[in-house]
Amino acid sequence: MKFGVREICDVVLKAKAAQKVGNKMFYKNEPVIYFDTLKTSTMEGAATTSYAQGGRGNARLMAWEGERTITFTMEDALISPAGFMILSGAGLVEADDDNTIKVHTTEQTDKVHVESGKVTITVKEKPFEGNGNEDLIYVMLLSNGEVVTEPYIPESVAEGDDGFVLTLKSTDDIEKFHENDVVLVDYYVERSKGASQIDITPDKFGGNYYLEASTLFRNTAGVDMPAEFIIPNCKIQSNFTFTMASSGDPSTFTFTMDAFPDYTRFNKTKKVLASIQIIDAGAAKDVVRDKTKSELDVDSL
Repeated sequence: MKFGVREICDVVLKAKAAQKVGNKMFYKNEPVIYFDTLKTSTMEGAATTSYAQGGRGNARLMAWEGERTITFTMEDALISPAGFMILSGAGLVEADDDNTIKVHTTEQTDKVHVESGKVTITVKEKPFEGNGNEDLIYVMLLSNGEVVTEPYIPESVAEGDDGFVLTLKSTDDIEKFHENDVVLVDYYVERSKGASQIDITPDKFGGNYYLEASTLFRNTAGVDMPAEFIIPNCKIQSNFTFTMASSGDPSTFTFTMDAFPDYTRFNKTKKVLASIQIIDAGAAKDVVRDKTKSELDVDSL
């Protein structure tokens, strides 16, 4: 049986041991993440060779091979917070009532009201004020889209009819503000849902997983045969590049995994670096004509 390969893999990583990803707990052998948007996937094997050499010309006389390695590399067109956590070895925090995430935001608005020397500004979302030990909200006057003043600090935040009202502290130059001026407000919004945070720390790295990759091999008859790559113990390299550009192709995310010997799920007699399963399409029962056209039951067609 000969076959060709021209199809991407769908990959699943399963937990080697109990682990927590964000707010979810995964136990041994449970699927942690699926990759179904890969652009390329490659399994590369390598080994080192040492030679005994001698005689005229110092020719190679014998060879010893060893230090076999297998590396599985996959390039993903898209990535999720969990996928980036697995790639970088970072910690993932998903916002909830106990772990809120403070998200930076900027807003340009002309909802500036000046009355009796008091300046108030209305913004769309509720600014996070913190515990009062440091300033977290800054207001800057704009002219032709450019900041023309130093930051002003609100002294209070209150809920208004169409947003949240910031009242600026009185200063000697507060008269710079006029009704319906355009200002830039720099502040933080507290999220208790719908937000994730990835913390990259110097002591956390990519983990070990059980990898199963499904693809198709095509035989010489043009029939696609299911194939499965299995790496029972792969360690994800923690190197990553996050490219952001306004032109060219969109950024992709590369996962490089080193294989280590381990048992597969259904064979505990030997450790392997990797296994490849090919399901012969010929194993299915071929459709063979056993009647002539005149003998066919026309009503059954």
